[in-house]
Amino acid sequence: MKGGKLGINGLGRIGKLSIWQHVGRKSFSEIVVNIGRPVGTSLDDVARFIEKDSTYGTMHNYLYGYKSGRLIENMDEKSGSMVINGVPVTILREVRNPRDIPWKSYGVDVVVESTGQFTDPTQPADVPGGAIRGHLAAGARKVVVSAPFKIKDKGASMPKDAVMTVMGINDSDYDPATHHIISNASCTTNCLAYMIKPLLDYFGLDRILTASMATVHAVTGSQLVLDRSPKAGATDLRRNRSVFNNIILTTTGAAKALSLVIPEMQKIGFIAESVRIPVSTGSLIILVIDIQDPPDQDRTDRELINQIYRDAAERGKKGYLQYSDEQNVSTDMIGHPLAATVIEGMETHTRTATLSFDLKRLKGYSEEVGSCLGGSVIDISVTKVVVYGWYDNEMGGYVHMLTDRTVSIASTLE
Repeated sequence: MKGGKLGINGLGRIGKLSIWQHVGRKSFSEIVVNIGRPVGTSLDDVARFIEKDSTYGTMHNYLYGYKSGRLIENMDEKSGSMVINGVPVTILREVRNPRDIPWKSYGVDVVVESTGQFTDPTQPADVPGGAIRGHLAAGARKVVVSAPFKIKDKGASMPKDAVMTVMGINDSDYDPATHHIISNASCTTNCLAYMIKPLLDYFGLDRILTASMATVHAVTGSQLVLDRSPKAGATDLRRNRSVFNNIILTTTGAAKALSLVIPEMQKIGFIAESVRIPVSTGSLIILVIDIQDPPDQDRTDRELINQIYRDAAERGKKGYLQYSDEQNVSTDMIGHPLAATVIEGMETHTRTATLSFDLKRLKGYSEEVGSCLGGSVIDISVTKVVVYGWYDNEMGGYVHMLTDRTVSIASTLE
C-alpha cells in the first residue's frame, strides 16, 4: 500500500467507482470521502451502497471474481470509519461546501472533486454555495476535477494554476509547481482525444480539412427516470423527459474541451453533437474527418486508417487506445477493457471524391494567379473518413483514467 491520503468529494457514480479503483489498487494509505449529508439510517447503509452497483455488480466480485467475499469490515458508526479491502476509509456526512470540509485535519493532500457541481476554477473559495478553490482553502494541495472546467464568466480566462489534461495525450502539461487544480476532462473528451491524436500525428494539421463527431451516450445521473415539469426558466425541455423511453438530443462540450487538450484543434473546423440513449453505460463516438490527399500519393483508404490506429495502440504503454476487429456491442465495453477508446475497425469507412473549387470566389484572387495555374478552377482529392470508437463512460474508461491521473499527481508531491 502506497503512502498519502486521498479525499473524494461526492459519492455519486464517479465517486463510488473511484473508491473501487483505489481500494483495488491500494493507491493510498487512507481514503476520506465527503458526502456532506446523512445517508440512510446508519453507516452500514453507506457501506451497502458502496459495495453494490446495478451496472458492475458487487465490488468484491468486480475486483476478485465470483468466489470472493465481502471486503468491507470494522465499521464504526461514531467515527464514520470502515476498512475496505484493507484500506481505512472515513465517511464524512456533515458539510457540503468544499471550504468547510476538514481535509487538513485528516491530512488529505489530494482531493477528487466528483460532485459535478464545482467546475469553475475562476471562482474564489468563499463564493456562496462553494467552489473548487474551497478544497485548497480547506487544506488540500491538489484538486482533480472529474469533469471539464466550465467558466461561468465568459470574459474570464483560465487561471494560471489550473490545467485540463488527458492521460497519455497532454498530461505532461501539468506542472506540479504551478498547477493545483486539474481537470480530467470528460469521458467523451478522453475518448475523442485518442481518436483524433493518431490521425493528427500521421496526416498533420494541414491535411485535415474539417472534422465532426456525434456521441451516442449512455444516460447520466442528471437525467430523469420519469417525465417531470421543467423548472422556471428552463430552456431545454428534453432534459425533463424520461430516460427509459427516449432517444434524447442534447449537447456536449467535447469540442471546446478538446481544444484545451489538443490546441491544434482550434485551427480545424470542428462540430460535436450528443445523443443520449437508454443504456446504463457503454457509449460510442462517430468521428467524421475530411482529409486532403496529395496528388502524388495514393488515396487514403480504410486499411491505412485502421493501420494508423493499430500502430498507435501498439505504441501506447498504458492501453488507453485499443484496436478491435471484433464485432462489438455496447455491453462489451462495460468494465472492460480499461481504455479511453476502443476503435471498431470493422466499421471504418472511407470515400474519396474529387472536389472542384473556383478560385475566383476566394478573396485576393487575381487573373495572374489563374494564368499560372492554367485556369481558375482546380480539382482537389478529398477523402471522407468515418471512425467508430467505443468507451465505457463510467468505470472501464473514465474512472480508470481518472484514477491514473490522481495517482500520477499524488506522486509529484513531496
